[in-house]
This record gives sequence, structure tokens and C-alpha cells, in this order.
Amino acid sequence: MVYQVIDGVRVWGSPDPGALLQALTCAQTGSVVRTLLMADHHKGYSQPIGGVVAYEGQVSPSGVGYDIACGNKAVRTNLMAADIRAQLPKLMDAIGSRISFGVGRVNNERVDHELFDDPDWDVYRRIGQQEHDKLKMLARSQLGTVGSGNHFVDLFEEQATGRLWVANHFGSRGFGHKTASGFINLAAGREFAAKAPGETMDQPPVLLELSSELGDMYVRAMTLAGRYAYAGRDYVMAQVLDILGAAVDFEVHNHHNFAWREQHEGRDCMVVRKGATPSAPGQLGFIGGSMGDISVIVRGRDTDENRDALYSTVHGAGRVMSRTQAAGKMNWKTRTRSGGAISQERMLAAVRAYGVELRGAGTDESPFVYRKLQEVLDAHSETVEVLHVLKPIGVCMAGANEFDPYKD
Repeated sequence: MVYQVIDGVRVWGSPDPGALLQALTCAQTGSVVRTLLMADHHKGYSQPIGGVVAYEGQVSPSGVGYDIACGNKAVRTNLMAADIRAQLPKLMDAIGSRISFGVGRVNNERVDHELFDDPDWDVYRRIGQQEHDKLKMLARSQLGTVGSGNHFVDLFEEQATGRLWVANHFGSRGFGHKTASGFINLAAGREFAAKAPGETMDQPPVLLELSSELGDMYVRAMTLAGRYAYAGRDYVMAQVLDILGAAVDFEVHNHHNFAWREQHEGRDCMVVRKGATPSAPGQLGFIGGSMGDISVIVRGRDTDENRDALYSTVHGAGRVMSRTQAAGKMNWKTRTRSGGAISQERMLAAVRAYGVELRGAGTDESPFVYRKLQEVLDAHSETVEVLHVLKPIGVCMAGANEFDPYKD
């Protein structure tokens, strides 16, 4: 048994005091079955990143968070990394030119999808026709855009075989963000589109009863946002495969910010995972490291410890430095930064030394702000087994000073 129990919270890895305090608050609020911290945990809004809370009869919009259904899609292609090595700079330029990073679109291509006819859009019409129309328009305009923050499109070489892999990471964009803030507002008695007061990182979780009209509406809206995120990641992946001229023979696709109906400890639960990957026995997942580290494909193990983890594992390496600490404070009027522990030169030197062709990204996403992925994987060796080890060779992200109100 690798985890420890601290005041009833199961903790994998080294406890972060701030995240642990948030987890303890979650554990003491509502009808909680179990609260856990994965080894990549760090502070988040209300529920820590890497936090898992199982509720009976309740769901937490603040626990799922603002980037509803953030997750990854990873595919193994029919190409070898060596096949594209000479063209890698040109291919990364093409990815950066065709795929929309940041808040806008780099092309006027209309991305339509059957989900825009989904009956769950009626949830927003029940809130108000204006809210429905605005959100649907925003969702249409942003489908297939990646955003900024830690969201990426990467090319990988599998260490054991030399095969070329592609992965992306993002969620439900502004549609999910406005859905989350809207339901948090409704839970507090405010209008859906109201400007929320200054809420604190450490406030107790917002809870909705599943049996209530509002709780049912949120679950339907969250599920729709999940389908939207899947559609976006599918679209971006198709674009990258077209650029590469590649086909797919294996894929993994999963959320890590979501709430799932599951049974644990003999009870029907709503399991809220924020920055945590589902890992039921046999279930596949992608876990990303930094741009200067490995990423892995994992499979959930059938063990007592995985059961104790409510079939959950890490979603990444976990931050050890905040964005502001790493990059400094941004003045959006002058578009300049001041302070910051990591220089652009230091980041670029590290990425070059690791053999990565980089497009975009700021120092707040440099390898120095993350743990080594192997450290957190070691803490979860009884929850997942590693099937494929992937080394990044191309990384594409939003630019260093790209403003995006919907980033992770």
C-alpha cells in the first residue's frame, strides 16, 4: 500500500499542504463517501487538482471545475518517427498554422457536428432563450479550437518501437467555462450570466442534489460539454493526421475533469475527478508529462489499491510552481511580464536538449514547473500499468502571451 490516510483523506505521493487543506474541506462538506488525492495533486479552485471526491446523491460543479471534460486523445499512427524526422520543423509549422490555439480561430472553417442537435441543449433553453442562443453560438465558433494554458498538440516517438504517436489535450472551451460559472451562479441564487463575487480558492465545494431540478440540469449540461470536448479533440486529431498523411491503428480517449456515476463501497456514487484519470481494471488512459519529459499510455489494474483509489490515477506530472511564479506577472496593457523564476532562454535550452521541436508555449509551461512523471507513476504502480512510453519530439501550444479567458 503506497498511499497514506490523513484525517480520512487517502493521499498518494507527498502531501501538498494547500491541496490537502482543500481536500479536507471537501471531505467535510456534503454527503461524501470518500476523498482522495492523486500523487500529482496541487491546489485548484475549491477542489484540488488531482482530487477525487465521491458523493452520494450530490454533484459538485466547482469540483468538476471550469474546464469541464478537459482530457486527452492519443493515437498510434502507421508511421515511424524516423519517417518524419527530416520534415519535423515544417510539419510543426503546419500544425501551428492550421490548428487554432488561444482564444480565436486561425481559419474560417465552419465545424458542424450532430451534437448541436442534441436534446440536452434544452437545458439552456429552460434557463433562458438568450442564454441558450449565446452559448450555442459560442460553442459553434470554438469547436475544434485548442485554447491556451497547458493545452497542446504533440508528436511523440514510442521509445520501444520508434512508432509515431499524436496526442492532444483540451476540454470544452468557453462553452464549458460558461456552463460551470452559470450553474455555480444559479446554486448561489444569482442569474446564470451574472458576474460572480470574489470567490476564494479555498471555499467549500458548491453542491447540487442529484434529485433536484438544478442538479439534473447540471448533469445533463456537463454530459453535453463532455460530448463537445470529445468532438473537438476528434476534429483536431483528424486535422493533424491529415497534415502527417497518417492512419491510426490504436487510440485512447478520456476526460480527467468530469463526474461519473459509479458504484463504490456498496453505494451509488457520483465520482468527481478534477485532474484525475479513471483507471478501472482494463481501462486505458493517456498521462502526459511536461514538454521535456515522457508521457505514457496506461491500463487500470485489478488490485485492492486501485479499488481503494476508486479506480482513479494521475492525469499528469503535477505542477510544483504556479504560472505567475514561473513566468512573472503579466501587464496586459503593455503586454510585458515582470519577475518570474524561469527565463525563456533557460526553457528553450532545456527543450532543445531534450530533442523537441517547439512551437508557442510560455515559461509557465516549461519542464521546470512540473514534477518528473515517473515519480508520480511510481506512487501509483498498484493502480495502473504502463503499456507505452512516449517521448515528445514536437510540441505545439498557444503563444507565451496569448490571452485566453477559458484556459485551464
